[in-house]
Amino acid sequence: MKTRKLGSQGLEVSAIGLGCMGMSFGYGPAADKNDMIKLIRRAVEKGVSFFDTAEVYGPFANEELVGEALAPFGHEVKIASKFGVKIEDGKQLMDSRPDTIRKSIEGSLKRLKRDAIDLYYQHRVDVNVPMEDVAGTVQDLIKEGKVKFFGMSEAGVDSIRKAHAVQPLTALQSEFSLWWREPEETIIPTLEELGVGFVPFSPLGKGFLTGKITEDTQFGDKDVRANFPRFQKEAIEANQALIDLIGKIAKDKDATPAQIAIAWVLAQKPWIVPIPGTTKIHRLDENLGGVEVELTPADLKDIEDTAAQIKIVGDRYPAAMQKSINR
Repeated sequence: MKTRKLGSQGLEVSAIGLGCMGMSFGYGPAADKNDMIKLIRRAVEKGVSFFDTAEVYGPFANEELVGEALAPFGHEVKIASKFGVKIEDGKQLMDSRPDTIRKSIEGSLKRLKRDAIDLYYQHRVDVNVPMEDVAGTVQDLIKEGKVKFFGMSEAGVDSIRKAHAVQPLTALQSEFSLWWREPEETIIPTLEELGVGFVPFSPLGKGFLTGKITEDTQFGDKDVRANFPRFQKEAIEANQALIDLIGKIAKDKDATPAQIAIAWVLAQKPWIVPIPGTTKIHRLDENLGGVEVELTPADLKDIEDTAAQIKIVGDRYPAAMQKSINR
């Protein structure tokens, strides 16, 4: 497995990481714990050294799973986790008060069976807490040896700059794929200017770019996609043109659509590390194969020219969820 450096603070990880959220949370009932431990350890065997989780996934269950699965490997693998979101009465609330961050880190360290978290993200910007207080608290945790690197998730440019001025950021995590390219407008240029790495989640468009989702696909009650505008029947049907494009290139490259989608993300910048998630070992192996697919400048231009003619239908998130993004 090739490696990449996230940002300019010294964190080096596998070129593709593993997003672990869906094993416990978000896409239906939690998967079998023993099966997921096998999958995570299979990823390590395949060279993956970067694993992503969060306090709120479960809540807590995903950190416990990741901690147990990765305990035998110590700090030869890197774990990213997140603070700042809690669930009360079924609703997600932001809470990045310094005292809360300190309680969160202690709980996460215990569940992850670690003395330090490699990359600690603010999960969402909390508009009620000054960014200087958030970044300052994480800076203190770094000085205390409980955190190694600081990151943010789904933050906007102003918040990124404010945080970075207090404690240099190593990475920003946000959604990015051929299906969602908004970060190209202001986020990616800002990260490049500041020397901050980029960790795209959902590089496969929450499964859409695999080509396996059709207008007849049924999502369960616990699958967040059931409520997302882009996964409504009309949007799926309208966005099929993008799948056709990826499928054509995949055929030419003797690859799968998922591998092309991941290879495209990797080709955008050398400091981008996508974290596709899965609960199936054969999908893990397929996704990791994306690092071996080389897209030439001609391939990338062909993708760009064709994609420019495709109008993507449907918002990324429902309006209520979108309010917590890019703040």
